[in-house]
Amino acid sequence: MMLGDPETVAAQIRMRLPKLTPLEGKVAGDILARKDINDDTPLKDVAEKSSVSEAMVVKVAKKLGFAGFREFRKGLIEYYKSDAAALHTEISNDDTSSEIVQKVFRTSMQALEETFAIFDLAAFDRAADYLHRAKQRDFYGFGGSAQIARDARHKFLRIGLRGSVFDDAHMMLMSASLLEPEDVVTAFSHSGETSILLEAVQLARKNGARVIAFTNYHDSTLAQTADVVLCSTAENSALLGENATARIAQLNLLDALFVATAQRDRAAADANLIKTMSAVSKKRER
Repeated sequence: MMLGDPETVAAQIRMRLPKLTPLEGKVAGDILARKDINDDTPLKDVAEKSSVSEAMVVKVAKKLGFAGFREFRKGLIEYYKSDAAALHTEISNDDTSSEIVQKVFRTSMQALEETFAIFDLAAFDRAADYLHRAKQRDFYGFGGSAQIARDARHKFLRIGLRGSVFDDAHMMLMSASLLEPEDVVTAFSHSGETSILLEAVQLARKNGARVIAFTNYHDSTLAQTADVVLCSTAENSALLGENATARIAQLNLLDALFVATAQRDRAAADANLIKTMSAVSKKRER
């Protein structure tokens, strides 16, 4: 891994977690959770804290993209000094309401900061081009991801770009079977490993449709299948969960993508926005 912006270190590690075995993932999680690692922390200490061999720690470091343990240690030290790392604090049972609010907001801020740090502008521009030119826009997602898909459809309809949301397995596969090369699927999946969504995405690709993936893991199966990957990242929280804060980052990515797509034909977007706003404005009158 090329060490640059310290805020990217933890994000790059999290994105590679799907490549690890359960034991390797535990070791990576143990090390990420530590805040006491410094330049003098020996490999032996890290291995003993995770109850594994020194060779295992080195193996994990390399699978996470580092040249070895020393580079891994250096990256973590730099990350722990960053502003983003300081934002996250785990919620405890005796937190006051004020502390809870601060911790939840700061954790979301961390997800935004780190997602922005790994932002892929070239992929973002390709995604906006695909959505702008698409004949049909289908949005796929299950559970919490389906809510993001619905938000996407709502946003694009406001500017006259029609799309459909599919959050049912059979409907998703039916959608994918009818897609053509002029069409685009935007798939939302935190893990990037939801089997039925992957089946639908692979069918869509087989039929020539472009696929845009919103996911937390760049090495996930969904990311490897997609034409364009827009990655979020979030630190795991025992109570909030990783998905909750990653969703905040994905919604911000979606907002930016919506604006960029609208900018491809701003005159048409503005004209359609006036129409759609006018159509619903009377419902707000009393």
